[in-house]
Amino acid sequence: MDDTDRMILRHLQANGRLPNVELANRVRLSPSPCLRRLKRLEDDGTIRGYRAILDRRRIGLDLTVFVEVKVTGHSPQRNAEFEKSVNEIDAVVACHMIAGSGDFLLEVVVADLAAYERLLVENLLALPGLSDLRSNIAIRTFKEAAPLPLPG
Repeated sequence: MDDTDRMILRHLQANGRLPNVELANRVRLSPSPCLRRLKRLEDDGTIRGYRAILDRRRIGLDLTVFVEVKVTGHSPQRNAEFEKSVNEIDAVVACHMIAGSGDFLLEVVVADLAAYERLLVENLLALPGLSDLRSNIAIRTFKEAAPLPLPG
């Protein structure tokens, strides 16, 4: 990856709908070489996809909860079961395996506290191998879905 690739990625992170001609102008390439580079970045998995970033509150998802999960019986099979279960819960928008007091950190978005209580009782407490769960409610979010810092 060179400086031109990084410039392409920076511009696309800011506006994924940027037309190729405009992108090419911004990175000082003609459209054909720019499109070839873009296609290569897509094909090699550097660009995994494109999507709209929605305002959670405007669509009724007013509560964000970070859930620290600790599991027992660590094994590849238990990990696969846990991952499968988490991937089936739409309200979990991100899951990270972590080092620290917990094993996983889930980011959950729901309408309100009552919706979180239902999710907790019906889904989260039923996760395979669960030994401990701690919920941390976000009071205010002032930075999210930020562009990734590109090295170089």
